[in-house]
Amino acid sequence: MGRVPNVTPADAVAAVRNPLAFIAARWTPRPRTVQRAALAALVMSVVIVVTGGAVRLTGSGLGCPTWPKCTTDSLTATSEMGFHGAIEFGNRMLTYVLCAAVGWAIVAARSEKPYRRSLTRLGWAQFWVVMSNAILGGVVVLVGLNPYTVAAHFLLSSALIAVATVMWQRTREGDTAPKPLAGKAVQQLVWFLVAASVLLIAVGTVVTGSGPHAGDSSEVERMPLDWETISKLHAVLAWIVVTLTFALWFVLKAVDAPKGPLDRTRDLFLVLLSQGVIGYVQYFTDLPEALVGLHMLGSCLVWIAVLRVLLSLRERPGTADAGLPGPAAEATLTKA
Repeated sequence: MGRVPNVTPADAVAAVRNPLAFIAARWTPRPRTVQRAALAALVMSVVIVVTGGAVRLTGSGLGCPTWPKCTTDSLTATSEMGFHGAIEFGNRMLTYVLCAAVGWAIVAARSEKPYRRSLTRLGWAQFWVVMSNAILGGVVVLVGLNPYTVAAHFLLSSALIAVATVMWQRTREGDTAPKPLAGKAVQQLVWFLVAASVLLIAVGTVVTGSGPHAGDSSEVERMPLDWETISKLHAVLAWIVVTLTFALWFVLKAVDAPKGPLDRTRDLFLVLLSQGVIGYVQYFTDLPEALVGLHMLGSCLVWIAVLRVLLSLRERPGTADAGLPGPAAEATLTKA
């Protein structure tokens, strides 16, 4: 066992004043460690969405009827609150796991050498989104699962997934100016795809807000909209996203695009097909809870896949890990 270094009073003061700088001065993580930390934050941002869906689908949305405490007299769920209290409080505790994952990503990014300010800022952006969404989650409980606040809660979670996805991608790139891998017309098509996907997710929250799964067994306010009509609009938007993805793949093939954008577009198409199958099955089987939860997971995966398509249209030479070539390098290796 190695000798434990002495910590002087000055070191202790420095650690208290700026713990991130103190750790960074004494630890340099490998690039792969930073990548894994960013991936852990992304995975947890998806997990928290799925478990939040489980709270809603089990009718446990008001299992803890107040916030920030679970009851007016107890910080935690009590045995009298039963299954619903345990589910709701368990989801609240997972927020701390998410915070730990985001914190780990921030520490790893701050300690990487050379220091990359843009990467650290992405980590902090995740932290503040998590804090904002935790407060909004409390508001959701305090207003009795108002569907508009529930929709905002999910959309803010989608924003967190977006930032986490960008950070994960940036850990595998260098910091030089990005080089476009496709022409302006292709980039515009992809931005149309992103916009359609955002609209698809937003309308999906309206489907949930007007649908039968209110999140609690008591009478909960619903959006005053026809659920059937909104569901059909959601399906139309889904087909628009699928069509744009299909068209993008053919355009990329026609312009002999690098392998990276083609592979990411293929991945998105496969995820969309799987999500579409789940969506239609749940629609025609009266929305069984298990399929609705799976559809929520699919929504997260579709959003990540769309963002990966967007990010694949450029590369930053000098990737962070020599073992992970950028898109242009992958295309060169493939053609060779």
